Amino acid sequence: MSLIVQKYGGSSVADATSVKRVARRIVDTKKSGDEVVVVVSAMGDTTDELLDLANEVSPLPPGRELDMLLTAGERISMAVLAMAIHDLGAEARSYTGSQAGLITDSAHGAARIIDVSPGRISEALAEGAIPIVAGFQGVAQDSKDITTLGRGGSDTTAVALAAALNADVCEIYTDVDGVFSTDPRVVPAARRVPFITYEEMMELAAVGAKVLHLRCVEYARRFDLPIHVRSSFSSKEGTWVMSPEAITRAIEEGRAMEQPIISGVAADVNDAKVTVVGVPDKPGQASAIFRALADAGINIDMIVQNVSAAATGRTDVTFTCPEGSVQQAMEAINARREAIEFESLTVDEHIAKVSLIGAGMRSHPGVSADFFQALAETGINVEMISTSEIRISVVTRVDDSTKAVQALHSAFGLDADGEAVVYAGSGR
Repeated sequence: MSLIVQKYGGSSVADATSVKRVARRIVDTKKSGDEVVVVVSAMGDTTDELLDLANEVSPLPPGRELDMLLTAGERISMAVLAMAIHDLGAEARSYTGSQAGLITDSAHGAARIIDVSPGRISEALAEGAIPIVAGFQGVAQDSKDITTLGRGGSDTTAVALAAALNADVCEIYTDVDGVFSTDPRVVPAARRVPFITYEEMMELAAVGAKVLHLRCVEYARRFDLPIHVRSSFSSKEGTWVMSPEAITRAIEEGRAMEQPIISGVAADVNDAKVTVVGVPDKPGQASAIFRALADAGINIDMIVQNVSAAATGRTDVTFTCPEGSVQQAMEAINARREAIEFESLTVDEHIAKVSLIGAGMRSHPGVSADFFQALAETGINVEMISTSEIRISVVTRVDDSTKAVQALHSAFGLDADGEAVVYAGSGR
């Protein structure tokens, strides 16, 4: 008998019919002899609708009250799903994040899990019940206020619970049949990736792939917890996210093929490029810029510093950050203008970050050459470049992002024979 944690996204529980279908899958898992714990997101677009309501009422809702409002969506999902399971003859008990023992810090809207005490979940399992847990939420350790975990929070809830319960696997159910070599809405010939390492999945999540959130994969890697990404609309095998050692064992056992050089291509159109113009080219200036951004809690990605102009002794420093952080970034840098001594700031929000990911890059020369040749042949100009051992990322014009993804996907032989199926349309 295995212990399985199943997480269902908003598209999987979008309406009453979907909830009943998910309930049947859960009960079937229970009847097969496995123990099952379920984590649910809000139904369909409930969270977006609640956000819209909050913004209509207040231009700047207090974080505490906004979290209280947004967590209502998952509480609805858990309750109606428990009802549907009861109608199928099984016992289900619904729990909020705080009741399930998800303890967080007090950062409203972006709380981090600091402890999991799933005593009530273990008790329900011991009594033969199916626990249904509201994702995306917890309770602050110090203030005891309700908190939300931010984007991808239900995925993180599921993995954290699975780790605390010592589950055998965490199944993440979505509206596609696993992790694909790129977004099947952009490239219909995208192919499903049967096995992928935590490292590759983290890189994909960080550069715009929407199937799993970065924090969820980080958590799973820390506890060496296998994740099985699959569709709630079909019974097909999905994608296993595992350690390299576990994938090697699967290959030796004949359950997996030899890993390809490239796992996938992703594009992120939600970044902006900020340039600090006319920075004195002397020690300490870059440090001052990025210390200001760090103190403001802003995540940055690519960084480029131009060669200084001989006549002025000044240079430009360019970085990318999420579009939603641009105003805050500019305010943070302007607040330290005297220390940085820059001349001006410019912002470009019409960019996209296009990335190629694959653990095979480490041992296969020529990947970079093929990458840039594919973009050149398509007439796409590259503005910034960033690399890691298993990733190449470039900044292009946002209007070129789809064309770039399609060109790279074909150039590296990732196209499948048929078309991928997107069952519900949201990808989560």
